Amino acid sequence: MLSIIKSAALMGIDSYPVNVEVDLSNGLPAFDIVGLPDSAVKESRERVRTAIRNSNFSFPVKRITVNLAPADTKKEGASFDLPIALGILAACNLFSADKLQDAIVTGELSLDGSVRPVNGVLPMMYDSFCRGTTKCFVPAENAEEASLVEGMTVYPVHSVTEIIDHLSGGKQIEPFIKKEDKTFTQAEDSFENLDFSHVKGQENAKRAMEIAAAGGHNILLIGPPGSGKTMLAKRLPTILPDLSFEESIEITKIYSVAGLLKEKNSLVKTRPFRSPHHTISASALTGGGRIPKPGEISLAHHGVLFLDELPEFQRNALEVMRQPLEDGKVTIARVNGTLTFPSDFMLTAAMNPCPCGYLGNSEKCHCSANEIMKYHRKISGPLLDRIDLMVEMPPVSYDDLDNMTPAESSASIKERVVRAHRIQLERFKNEGIYFNAQMDAAQIEKYCTLLPRDKEVLRSAFDRMELSARAYHKILKLARTAADLAGEEQITLKHLLEVLQYRSLDRKYLL
Repeated sequence: MLSIIKSAALMGIDSYPVNVEVDLSNGLPAFDIVGLPDSAVKESRERVRTAIRNSNFSFPVKRITVNLAPADTKKEGASFDLPIALGILAACNLFSADKLQDAIVTGELSLDGSVRPVNGVLPMMYDSFCRGTTKCFVPAENAEEASLVEGMTVYPVHSVTEIIDHLSGGKQIEPFIKKEDKTFTQAEDSFENLDFSHVKGQENAKRAMEIAAAGGHNILLIGPPGSGKTMLAKRLPTILPDLSFEESIEITKIYSVAGLLKEKNSLVKTRPFRSPHHTISASALTGGGRIPKPGEISLAHHGVLFLDELPEFQRNALEVMRQPLEDGKVTIARVNGTLTFPSDFMLTAAMNPCPCGYLGNSEKCHCSANEIMKYHRKISGPLLDRIDLMVEMPPVSYDDLDNMTPAESSASIKERVVRAHRIQLERFKNEGIYFNAQMDAAQIEKYCTLLPRDKEVLRSAFDRMELSARAYHKILKLARTAADLAGEEQITLKHLLEVLQYRSLDRKYLL
């Protein structure tokens, strides 16, 4: 007796269909799973056998062969437990497999027959819906996540007994109804205790942060210990534009595959802020494993990746960020194939001006010229060239700390950022991008025009500062963002001169 149950597997953050084919035949009792299963899939034999028996069904004493088609791709994880169990019970004539002909099934089984949640449900359901499948049976804890796919009828499954009753004509499972208060419109505030008003002084750095947030630009903060670098960086998400629904879905797919979605909070509603420790490896940063999972730069997609103490990171870990910073995606090659993860993030980094951090203070700093040069050379030129803004942060004075006048709040800064972002969304509505930082060369030529006199200023700066072609484009994109913040259509000399100051520190510190 043959039965076929539709399921799905993941390759990176993308999904592909898998048919779980189950055949029962006479012969010596056996239970074989073929189709390149990994250890977790092979172990499903014991989970399925025990779950069926503990659900008060008879496990067939026959030769059972399970094929996971297509058989030439490696399958991993426990998400095939439920479709395998249903395939066996369908082959035993407990219900007709035709009732699942237009449905996709996924779920892990406990030994008592209950269904446990799995990772990657959103990309599985989205891909299946695009292929014409309109119904799905998923673990009850994954139902809200699956319901994000508009048009998909989601059946939450708690146990094997429950789904068999449904399929055999008994008690029916009610389709999951998405609660309105869980929708995208009610974004959670993960940064409610952080505000720019808490930061005393550093007005120049705050302005640079505003430009970075408005245009999605990368930024490097350079200053002595205690100058507020980390404090500012942690407050950057409070002035970023809110996520669009499309951006939110992209991020949620990544977090679903990585298994990082919070319980009962299926949609990522705020821009990610990732801050890995400087001991992180290159594979943890970009994504790794035999079948790679998303790394920190992908988990920061459409959000912020904060690297504190930038020179302390391993050199190879920093260098692997070159391609993602340029292309907005990271490609990982493995024996099983090549995977591409989205990684369009905003890099925010902080560092000291010298190993001790007190460069310029003759009483505190005793670093030699060679030590300072060695410290700065931990950051390569090609990586530094991909950073748009470099901001020097001097020590905070006592008068600034003792000033009781409230500083500008995050809400006030965010208003200007959001206005500038709306201008960009209107400008790029047919371009497929969201921020000025994402413009390519053709778009820069189209949207970042300069007056003839301003071109001469930029030419002079280009020659004097020995800028690269990439730095030239970044200056134009920064100037475009400064103009957007001012609500002006034309980039003027004022905007150009403001952003040129953020490209001078690499020469000052010999970076």
